Amino acid sequence: MLNLTKLFAISSVALALTACDVNKTEEGEMPDVEVDGGEVPEYEVVKKEDGKMPSVDVEGGEMPEYEVETADVEVGTETKEVEVTVPEVDVEMPEEDEDDEPKN
Repeated sequence: MLNLTKLFAISSVALALTACDVNKTEEGEMPDVEVDGGEVPEYEVVKKEDGKMPSVDVEGGEMPEYEVETADVEVGTETKEVEVTVPEVDVEMPEEDEDDEPKN
């Protein structure tokens, strides 16, 4: 599985490095095709004897190894202290009147 991952990574890098630019130079046109309806002939299939699957011996193979030189990339984190202005919000709730209270 690791070799398959390496192969995929190498293929992706190779594709990115060798990708080409294609520009259309003239318009194309689809061919005109005329098709007349037809019929499929009828066949009768009769099994005369039982078949048997072939015996196959398979041994594991090995993917070729590749050596690829790539750029050195260092990834890390950096902690910074910054000052953030946060808005101040004052909420004043209206006073409840005795008349506004729900009645049971």
